[in-house]
Amino acid sequence: MPGDRTEPLWHALPDEEVLAAIGSSPSGLTAAEAAARLEVYGRNALPTREPPSIFQVFLRQFKSPLIFILIVAGVISLLIGESTDALFIFAVILLNALLGMVQEWKAEQSAAALRALLRIAARVRRDGTETEVPAEEVVPGDIVLLEPGSRVPADLRIFRENVLSIDESLLSGESVPAGKVAGAVDADTPLMGRKNMAYAGSTVISGRGCGMVVATGRQTEVGKIATSISAMEVTKPPLLIRMEQFSRWVGVLVVGASALLAVAALLRGIPAVEVFFMAVALAVSAIPEGLPVAITVALSLGVSRIARRNVVVRNLAAVEGLGSCTCIASDKTGTLTVNEQTLTLIVLPDGGHYTVLGEGYRGEGRVTDAAGLPPEEEEFVRLQEMVRAATLCNEAVLERKDADWAHYGDSIDVAFLACGYKLGLSPETVRGEVALLAEIPFEPERRYAAAFYRVGGSVRVAFKGAPEVVIPRCPWAPAGAAEVAAHLAAAGYRVIGVASGEIRGGVDTPFDEEDIPSLTFLGLACFIDPLRHDAAAAVETSREAGIRVVMVTGDHPATALAIARDLGIASSESALVTGEDLEEAGAPDGDYFRDLVRRGQVFSRVAPLQKSEIVAALQGVGHFVAVTGDGANDAPALRRANIGVAMGSGTDLAKDTASIIITDDAFSSIVTGIEGGRGTYDNIRKVTYLLISTGAAEVLLFTLALLAGLSIPLLAVQLLWLNLVTNGIQDVALAFEAGEPDVMGRRPRPPEEGIFNRQMVEQTLVSGGYIGVTAFLLWAWLLSTGWADDAARNVLLLFMVFMENAHAFNCRSERRSIFRVPLSANPFLVVGVVAAQGVHLLAMQMPVMQTVLGVAPVSLSIWLSLLAVAVSLVLVMEGYKYVRRW
Repeated sequence: MPGDRTEPLWHALPDEEVLAAIGSSPSGLTAAEAAARLEVYGRNALPTREPPSIFQVFLRQFKSPLIFILIVAGVISLLIGESTDALFIFAVILLNALLGMVQEWKAEQSAAALRALLRIAARVRRDGTETEVPAEEVVPGDIVLLEPGSRVPADLRIFRENVLSIDESLLSGESVPAGKVAGAVDADTPLMGRKNMAYAGSTVISGRGCGMVVATGRQTEVGKIATSISAMEVTKPPLLIRMEQFSRWVGVLVVGASALLAVAALLRGIPAVEVFFMAVALAVSAIPEGLPVAITVALSLGVSRIARRNVVVRNLAAVEGLGSCTCIASDKTGTLTVNEQTLTLIVLPDGGHYTVLGEGYRGEGRVTDAAGLPPEEEEFVRLQEMVRAATLCNEAVLERKDADWAHYGDSIDVAFLACGYKLGLSPETVRGEVALLAEIPFEPERRYAAAFYRVGGSVRVAFKGAPEVVIPRCPWAPAGAAEVAAHLAAAGYRVIGVASGEIRGGVDTPFDEEDIPSLTFLGLACFIDPLRHDAAAAVETSREAGIRVVMVTGDHPATALAIARDLGIASSESALVTGEDLEEAGAPDGDYFRDLVRRGQVFSRVAPLQKSEIVAALQGVGHFVAVTGDGANDAPALRRANIGVAMGSGTDLAKDTASIIITDDAFSSIVTGIEGGRGTYDNIRKVTYLLISTGAAEVLLFTLALLAGLSIPLLAVQLLWLNLVTNGIQDVALAFEAGEPDVMGRRPRPPEEGIFNRQMVEQTLVSGGYIGVTAFLLWAWLLSTGWADDAARNVLLLFMVFMENAHAFNCRSERRSIFRVPLSANPFLVVGVVAAQGVHLLAMQMPVMQTVLGVAPVSLSIWLSLLAVAVSLVLVMEGYKYVRRW
């Protein structure tokens, strides 16, 4: 009854009980009753949440600890009069806040795309007559009429149908339309097996029917998906997680080190004002304020590089996230396969197997025997006879238009026509040779189709359908034909039997099912959605890169497992997990459910929300998960994933929910994106390494000088200048590094590992330690040989510029020798290093800068001597890399 929100098992009730429970009749509702129910149930629209304002989204961008530290650094820089550095810091903060705001604002639109699925008109019966109303005004109890091309406006219980088939791929992921029947089905029938139900947002492919609305808005299956999306928190990309951890670590370390040095300086009697400026300058210098800009540049470059290879990134951080993934949960249809049913194998009654070459809905290709040779003439005639019968019992159209092929109709029928062309049979010619008398269309409960036609002086019937229906009608079929069909089905094929027969007498009478005579078995046609040509290689590349690949599909278990075996994803039935298995496993966060997900490689007959639960379970066992999808059913999983990857041909909802879009739908493009993401992360690490190691060297230089009782090595303004002229140029240039050749030969980074891992710590200690100690020794030697503090600082500052110039080349690879990394791979770095050195030399010559920075020109001999010592840093780091490789 209206207002009763308890949801019965609509698919399991007899028609009359459904009508009684909802309070309706076959003639529909009255207009007045529909209006009253609209008040009770609400509009047939999907749930929404109040979107945040632009200002709220903008403020969110300042939650990062690194951003907070930069704000403090900028304010302090203003207080000490360093307005240039302060403006640079604030510009970085504003740029990142604006970028983040735009990205988050786009993400808020994902549920809106799903709501668009219901913005349609519906034909309903009201007051006993047919009328058209907006889908948002459809209410439970309405009788909805369905016809080809119409969108189902709400969840319906089918009452009447005539060869009705509906595309439910947005929920099931299956490319084959679902045939519909009237009448109750078992109560425990899974969602996508309920053939007496039609779901909101799906599309009628063929036939006609009518059904009663049993759920609208958020109560529909697609509404439940939208509800889960609107309530679901977005999973942070790995880069953001790592950068938050890193920035907290940097903040604590920098502030702590600056405070300790300040205390030490005060104890030595250095004036408090001088100590304050030194501590502030050291903190600002050590904090990698150039890091956000360099990361943005690295991510932008990564995005542009992989965009040329069919990968579009909607969120900058996502490109690195794709490179971080340890597991890809991939859809099957259209991603690993071409999403076109193809007749690939024909088995004739004598057992002969014939391969049909040529992919998809195109009449191009040929047929070969088991040896790969053209069939003998007699075999060729029998092949033509079989496909001719399938062409006559066929409602599809396939024809060449210019350089391409156009088609419409059932996918199996189209595939039969494509095979006909390959055997020299034009559908137009075949159909023109006979006079069609009657047809029995395919219906799910009947499981066959037939066509009666006159040819010459006789009447014949062409018959095709499920082998278990066709073979029993053929008295002379080989004894093992049924077993062969079962074996082929188990191998993942969709098998169709084809037969024909002659009707004797009654030529002019109407034909129906009872007129079908005993038939002659012509053979079995085996269909499969073929693998993409590069999918298996891409799966193998993923495996070599240490990435687990699992298939998650709504397709039949046998089909899914067969394709997974061909791809190398699974090798045995033990790797197969069905939606029913998951349902029986209990709570998604339970141990048994996680154990199933941990061992499973192929997940079939998976309901929409189960895919999201699989992703959560994979994350629960330690994976960073990239999920692919194209339908509305994939949206919750795409949102929950660390990285959501939508197909370019998919629904707007999937594309708006995902962070990355694959324009060619190919799994291999995802692997390309992973390669680009790993290269991008490498560049982020290189920039981080450069900034942190040079900052550590400066802290070490000051620490050693204070412990040795020497004067402060560099003034605050000199530290700020050093930071600006070297890292401000070189770190951005370093972000332009090309990807390293072994990037896909490494294991994925452990999910819990931060940017500052053991290798980063080691190389920072070695390089930062060498720079800091060498600079201190130079400072101590200059003072011991009688150099005045100002003159010594001038030489020391130039030396630090040289050291950071040389170190930029060390940072080009954490593993490979710099002599194996060609300069041509990143000319921007060469220009950046020359520019940094040139700007400092220019400042040493300019009176204004000499006054501000306390610098002066040096002799060529001193310049060359400092250069020679700086080059020694390269030799030290080459030795470190060699030892680590060894």
